[in-house]
Amino acid sequence: MINLISRAEKFLNRIALREGNQSYSYKALLNDSRHLALNLLGDSKDLNESRVAFMVTPGFDYVKTQWAIWQAGGIAVPMCLDYPPHSLQFLIDETSADVIIYSEKFEGIINELNLNNSIRKIQLNQIKKSESSSAELPEMNQERKAMILFTSGTTSKPKGVVTTHTNIEAQITSLTTAWQWQETDETLCVLPLHHIHGIINIISCALWSGACCDFTNESFSPKSVVDYFFIRPVNLFMAVPTIYYKLISYISELPDAKRSEILARFKSMRLMVSGSAALPVSVMEQWEQISGHRLLERYGMTEIGMAISNPLIGERRAGHIGKPLPGVSVRLCDESDKEVSAGEPGEIQIKGKNVFLNF
Repeated sequence: MINLISRAEKFLNRIALREGNQSYSYKALLNDSRHLALNLLGDSKDLNESRVAFMVTPGFDYVKTQWAIWQAGGIAVPMCLDYPPHSLQFLIDETSADVIIYSEKFEGIINELNLNNSIRKIQLNQIKKSESSSAELPEMNQERKAMILFTSGTTSKPKGVVTTHTNIEAQITSLTTAWQWQETDETLCVLPLHHIHGIINIISCALWSGACCDFTNESFSPKSVVDYFFIRPVNLFMAVPTIYYKLISYISELPDAKRSEILARFKSMRLMVSGSAALPVSVMEQWEQISGHRLLERYGMTEIGMAISNPLIGERRAGHIGKPLPGVSVRLCDESDKEVSAGEPGEIQIKGKNVFLNF
């Protein structure tokens, strides 16, 4: 079995995921993902790396679907919930998806797509649990292809990045080691789940560690996030600079007494991380005043997961992304692929098991 999933056996009675007032144990996640995996298999013994696209609401259903695809031997292809039909069509065509799983709320947009008749469509809430508890899932090899994520398309069309289970595990263990994840941690996910930040840095690291990952069940708003911190004992938070800027703007307009309450609450948290874009020094400084936390900035991308991070313990320099994470080698090279001297600019080159599958 895939190591990320098999580790859940150690935490069966712990809470893995929360959605508002609803909580789900690791045991429930294992059971429900297994049932879905058996349904995906049908009469087949193994999906044999078939591409399974999924457009599922964040939370338990999302993780259950992702784990089910992996247990059935498929490659998970998460779809952006906000993409227009033509962008979703591009993703499905590029990956040659064989199956599409979707939540009921997305049925309309799925029906707008021009899908080949051979593509199997599955509405998640119409799946019946398999009654065969003794049915076998395929034997899994960590070198199997596991996921396809798409780059942002800043310079050209988005490109599909293929990672294996080994790549994903390397990305997870690098972060759980560097940031000292513990099973007592609780984090809140407010990021989209078609990018590496939300999928790996938050959900997968939490579940690898036996920790709890929360979802508010609301559309993002600064108020809903701040309010949630007073509802649940969240002690670890990760976001992008834009979110921190919005939180700063919201908190700055509150009465002094409320800001003091928020500062006290934030100081009780153990770690706050920023990434996916450069963090302006002004935002770092303002956030430190509001929260008492100097944000930990890190650097990564779809092709490599995370590679560089400011330290959990030690100086976090504004405008610097830090040092290589455990298991990652980094060097700066010139246009001739030769390492540059200290202090000279160059191209960042990354080496490690975290790097995506290179055909």
